[in-house]
Amino acid sequence: MPLTLSRSLLRTLGFVLLYVAATYAGRLTVLDQGNLSMVWPAAGVLTVWFVVQWQSRWRVLDALALSAATVAVNMATGATAAMAAVFLTANVVQGVVFVQLFRKWLPDLWLPTGETLARLSQLWRFVATAAMATAAGTAVGPTGLWLVTGRYEPETALVWLARNGVSIILIGIAVWRIGWSFQERRRRTGPSVWSGLDRNRRLEYVAVVLASAVGYFLVFGLTDQVPTGFTLISMTIWAALRLRTTFVILHDLAFGAAVVVFTLHGTGPFAQIASYPMRALVAQLFVLTVTVVGLALALGRDERHQLVTRLRESERAAVEQARTMAGIIDAMSEGLAVVGEDGRFRLTNPAAGRLIGVSSESGRVQDAGFYGLFRPDGTPMADDDMVHRRIFAGTYDQPMDVLIRNPASPDGRVLQVSGAELPTPASGQRETVVIYTDVTADRRHRDELASFAGVVAHDLLNPLTTIEGWSETLADELDGPAGVSVSRIQRAAARMRSLISGLLAYTTARDAGLSPSAVDLAEVVRDIATARLDQAASTGAPMPRFDLADLPTVNADPVLTRQLLENLIGNAIKYTAPDVVPHVAVTAEPTGDGHVRIAVSDNGIGIPAGQHEAVFQNFHRAHIEAGYAGTGLGLAICKRIVERHGGTITAAAGAEGGSRMTFTLPLPRSG
Repeated sequence: MPLTLSRSLLRTLGFVLLYVAATYAGRLTVLDQGNLSMVWPAAGVLTVWFVVQWQSRWRVLDALALSAATVAVNMATGATAAMAAVFLTANVVQGVVFVQLFRKWLPDLWLPTGETLARLSQLWRFVATAAMATAAGTAVGPTGLWLVTGRYEPETALVWLARNGVSIILIGIAVWRIGWSFQERRRRTGPSVWSGLDRNRRLEYVAVVLASAVGYFLVFGLTDQVPTGFTLISMTIWAALRLRTTFVILHDLAFGAAVVVFTLHGTGPFAQIASYPMRALVAQLFVLTVTVVGLALALGRDERHQLVTRLRESERAAVEQARTMAGIIDAMSEGLAVVGEDGRFRLTNPAAGRLIGVSSESGRVQDAGFYGLFRPDGTPMADDDMVHRRIFAGTYDQPMDVLIRNPASPDGRVLQVSGAELPTPASGQRETVVIYTDVTADRRHRDELASFAGVVAHDLLNPLTTIEGWSETLADELDGPAGVSVSRIQRAAARMRSLISGLLAYTTARDAGLSPSAVDLAEVVRDIATARLDQAASTGAPMPRFDLADLPTVNADPVLTRQLLENLIGNAIKYTAPDVVPHVAVTAEPTGDGHVRIAVSDNGIGIPAGQHEAVFQNFHRAHIEAGYAGTGLGLAICKRIVERHGGTITAAAGAEGGSRMTFTLPLPRSG
């Protein structure tokens, strides 16, 4: 805390000295007996003081120091105690209003470590802040003097408004810009700004200074023509359009002070104005015009330069990104084509030509026969079934296999074709991207695997059937210990048959091609429930109860969908405690993303804690010690079926015991 206090006191002392010097300089420019100063640099110093010290815990010391300095300097330069009190009140009001508006409108410039004034929008906000703060001070100052002197002159109020506003704008912006430049120089390594300039630019800086000095001396030192003064704005325009903004501010500050000095000494066009208030007002308006014009042009140029720089950087980045994307697209092993709604190719990569084998010289997509497109079953593909047309027609839902037979692929090649519509470009024409993936080897492997699985299953089931038949015959003829051994053989054969059936089902669920169509879930579930009721009636088991909600129609493979629901409903009935009537509920609700969420709940024994994700793994059995038969593939098959349809499946505990299986399936597009 002592360190913080000492720093705050040092800043306060520094601002007091600056404020005293600025106040004394302003009092030296008094034009008449009414204590009307031509300039008031103390207003600019005061606003900087308030901004920097406003967050200090010891700002009450600043208020006391300000009061003492204001009263002392004004009374020492001829003002009465009452006038000094008026000046103090006006200054405090002006400073507080400025700080509050500055914090609200220019928060990025608030701290010394913040950014500098570098944009036109910041300039106009600064000018508006200065104008409103000065208006508040003017409402207090001239009114207070009127109460003290008994005389109120509107011209005096205008001069007060102009001189304080110009002081705040010129000194405030100069402090922020120069302070920021100093901090940037401390952080930056390398040559200074001046040493980094080339010879011609250095000469231009010198030329601007010399030309301005000569011009201001000629106009304000040797002539008395009022219109000639405003021709010097051309010097500011020259500097603003060509040189650094900080230099422009220093140029305006230096030559604005020169205008005031010439006018005070009775030379120059403004000194010829008989009315003191009008003389001060015209001089201040001249300085204000030069300052605002110079800053507006310089900041506008800086912004334009930054925008051009960013535009060039963005252009370079876009070109680099386009080059990278072109390289990636050309290097892809998958074929890629971008097709417009008019049927023209916007883009193709080399792989597309290699995979399809033939190309159109017209640059347009030809009919299916031109490319030799067939369905996987060998029937010719209709033109409207081509992926890009289905996308534009809104009937595309998932990738499709296409068989290509043409001179480049006489033995046939299977491509998986997928696509999506691209965001509509500025031209307004719809475009779609189509991807071709060669899956010939994969489909051949899948077919070979399915054939192998079928052969193996057939070859295994034949001897297994023989074993089951002979063991059944032996069971009828033997009893005692031998009969027990035969029963074990029968159970082992049953497990073997279940395992073979499960492996075949898993292979089908994993590798069989999907044939999506409209599947009425309500009809499928009712059919499964009826079969389960018939089975229970024939075996004497408890008759399960079913609660079936309104189930929608989904876009899925009918065979795999039935297999999915058979497994889930079968498990719900199977894993029920003895002497408990199975209760199965099937509900559905839309997800809002084109899918429907179906839940199968039961009152069974449930899933042990910590195994709700593991039950979907291959050969995982959650209740192996409870004596329930199974291979551990049922839920793995369910997961594979759901994922192949683009959905998800999860297991959780039921609200009233048992388990709850939830999965999603896609809805038809019309739904």
